Amino acid sequence: MSVALIHEVKKTFIEKFKTDPLLVFSPGRINIIGEHTDYNDGFVFPAAVDKGIVAGIQKSDSGSCTAIALDLGSTAKFELNKFQPSKVGSWENYVFGVVAEIQNRNKVIGDFNIIFKGNIPKGAGMSSSAALENSVVFGLNELFELGFSKEDMVLISQKAEHNYVGVNCGIMDQYASMFGIKNHALHLDCRTLKFKSYKIDFKDHQLMLINTNVKHSLSDSAYNDRRSACESISELLGIKALRDATEADLETVIDKVIPANYQKALYIIQENARTLKAAKAIEKGDLDTLGSLIYQSHDGLSNQYKVSCNELDFLVKQAKKNKHVLGARMMGGGFGGCTINLVNKKEANTFGEIASTAYKKMFNKECSVYYIQLSTGTHIVK
Repeated sequence: MSVALIHEVKKTFIEKFKTDPLLVFSPGRINIIGEHTDYNDGFVFPAAVDKGIVAGIQKSDSGSCTAIALDLGSTAKFELNKFQPSKVGSWENYVFGVVAEIQNRNKVIGDFNIIFKGNIPKGAGMSSSAALENSVVFGLNELFELGFSKEDMVLISQKAEHNYVGVNCGIMDQYASMFGIKNHALHLDCRTLKFKSYKIDFKDHQLMLINTNVKHSLSDSAYNDRRSACESISELLGIKALRDATEADLETVIDKVIPANYQKALYIIQENARTLKAAKAIEKGDLDTLGSLIYQSHDGLSNQYKVSCNELDFLVKQAKKNKHVLGARMMGGGFGGCTINLVNKKEANTFGEIASTAYKKMFNKECSVYYIQLSTGTHIVK
């Protein structure tokens, strides 16, 4: 968590509103394995990271609310009894969505001001949207003593994204950001919302992200398409979600679905199994097996679920060529964003340089390398 970021948000808030804010830090997240399984009621393996959003929030007596996105230099003013979603893609929809979902639960909040800024790399697939939603709901819960549990707040953040942003997301991003534990990953069952935390000792290895710095325009529509394909196959099988299906079950409807959708469902069933195997590998401290599962995950995302892109595939190929990288895969919704790499600490810089040089040569574009630590979830900054 950046001390400079905290100071900047606090200083700007005091200058603008002449009062001390309540400060909230809400982290971004990575996902070690278990991609696109969350909206299939499956298992995921995320962790909160040390990059995130700092929000300063306080009550207002001005008769309206003001929200300021410092990194964008953008301000939204609104009244609690008459605001509407902004145009698609606007950052303020995340704030409006959270406020609307709180009001839908018949909780009364007063006017407030909020200023936020983050250091989550743009387009990295580390869920800056969930971090923002969580910081807003956490701050309002504290400020107006709403009495929400962390579980309640996670569901409010998710519903805000469904109803105001228009992305039918699963629960993983908000959950990992809210519940993160330092040096742990959360093995989360997305149906029961129960998780087991695993302390991870990466020994002489570490996690490294390489951002392609591309975002292909397919992402939101393709996400919703994949989701509806999974739901229609579940319906065909007479089950609640693909989490309940085996490969043998899927075989029984092979002639009723198009081959592309069959492969998508097969990927989900296999990825779910991989997350369970990954938990066992982490328990045993078996990083080789974990790395192999991470590579298999990418293979499925690229060839079966079809949410990768040339840039992501290229970076994973670079990792496979390097014996110091145990595993690599695309992370997040797809069509751009980051690869996550499990790499030997001593060799990490060298691998980063080799991959960056090759990437520049191939795409005439820079990629960005980030090192991350596993961090604590959304909390008040003292």
